[in-house]
Amino acid sequence: MTTTQLNYIAGEWVAGSSEIENRNPSDLSDLVGIYAQASSSQLDDALAAAARAQSEWAAYGMERKQAVLMNIGNELMARSEELGTLLSREEGKPLAEGKGEVYRAGQFFTFYAAECLRQIGENADSVRPNIEVDIRREPVGVVAVISPWNFPTATASWKIAPALAYGNAVVWKPANATPASAVALTEIISRQDIPAGLFNLVMGAGRDVGQRLVESPKINAISFTGSVPVGRGIASAAVQNFTKIQAEMGSKNALAVMDDADLDLAVSLALGGAFGGTGQRCTASSRLVVHEAIHDAFVEKLVAGAKAMKVGHALSEGTQMGPVVSEQQLDENLAYVELGKSEGAELACGGARLNMETEGYYMSPGVFVNTTNGMRINREEMFAPLTSVIKVGSYDEALATVNDTNFGLTSGIVTQSLARATHFRRNAKTGVVTVNLPTAGTDYHVPFGGRGDSSYGPREQGKAAAEFYTTVKTAYISAGEPV
Repeated sequence: MTTTQLNYIAGEWVAGSSEIENRNPSDLSDLVGIYAQASSSQLDDALAAAARAQSEWAAYGMERKQAVLMNIGNELMARSEELGTLLSREEGKPLAEGKGEVYRAGQFFTFYAAECLRQIGENADSVRPNIEVDIRREPVGVVAVISPWNFPTATASWKIAPALAYGNAVVWKPANATPASAVALTEIISRQDIPAGLFNLVMGAGRDVGQRLVESPKINAISFTGSVPVGRGIASAAVQNFTKIQAEMGSKNALAVMDDADLDLAVSLALGGAFGGTGQRCTASSRLVVHEAIHDAFVEKLVAGAKAMKVGHALSEGTQMGPVVSEQQLDENLAYVELGKSEGAELACGGARLNMETEGYYMSPGVFVNTTNGMRINREEMFAPLTSVIKVGSYDEALATVNDTNFGLTSGIVTQSLARATHFRRNAKTGVVTVNLPTAGTDYHVPFGGRGDSSYGPREQGKAAAEFYTTVKTAYISAGEPV
């Protein structure tokens, strides 16, 4: 018998109103576990407990908070092999990526542990005599964290860590596709020196638990990562209560490859950016904007590289690309392959379902060529191991193509020209820009976010997180006349 993994509410592990199975996308015969689904009444319990615990946590001393976050981070890093294996088993990314994600999650917690000791306010003289002004940040209150399945530990951590560091309580609804990673992180947090109810895990479907969570007037802020349609729905619900919201959503990132680019470097960046994480990254290089002078040579090397990639079981040695996360995702990916063909794009390689030694959701990395930026495969986020090559005749056309999108998360350029690199960095309309680096891959100590349909609200990560997880209070103090 497989033990059901429980929700964590008000400091207790509790059964839910129903259960779901979690199976390994690399091997559907491998049952990762059975996970409880929270009821609406249990969500109400979590919200009430979080409100009670938040004021107690906010009153903790700085060093006491710092120790809690440091303990969480250190344990994640120490157990990165164990928990990374679990993550890869349930999500499908290669083992090295799973381990790396858990280690990076630990670094988020240790970074914000230090921020606990760095919450320094401002002061000023009033325009009125003998009055001083004190400006400081206070916790926003109870934060709803809604995290995705593609980075189930890292994305959740870069939301949960600052929420706790700045004195807030958390109600976390993770993606139902990756509950094992959520329970593992929660188990670590549950053992820390925190008030009962400060941190709550409520697993369940977005249409049920998630919708009720974002509509609750007991939530003071919502941090969400997911699709644009879901983000719009959450924003619409949040505004009814004037709830503070931060949303990281879709993308259609472009890597511009110029005629002076180091060709081997460009191909390497494109392969890693397009197919790392099975293309299931919000920072994936889904558009490759290539100068006509090197287009043919680039495509030849890119296609050869894609064909040579080893697709396999996430836990197998040498696997470079694992399966996609679910049957639904695979079906959507294959539908985009057919859509691209119907639009007139040429599928140079891949884009097909693969039969492997174990039954899973495998597909080969696909490259579209002879595409235009107006095609739907270049307008919509596919979230698949698929990328499109768009030929351009100049740097100016490349920049215009990069910016011609409703999204604006990341973009990159490969060039040996300092002038071009500088101009691109200043004129690319994305929140993140890379030069001679992949579009995927960001640091934890600096802001992350995009423009357009990619992001809404304050930036995540680094010190910028304080803007979302705190509220500003301005105090005026009369010193009186000196005696």
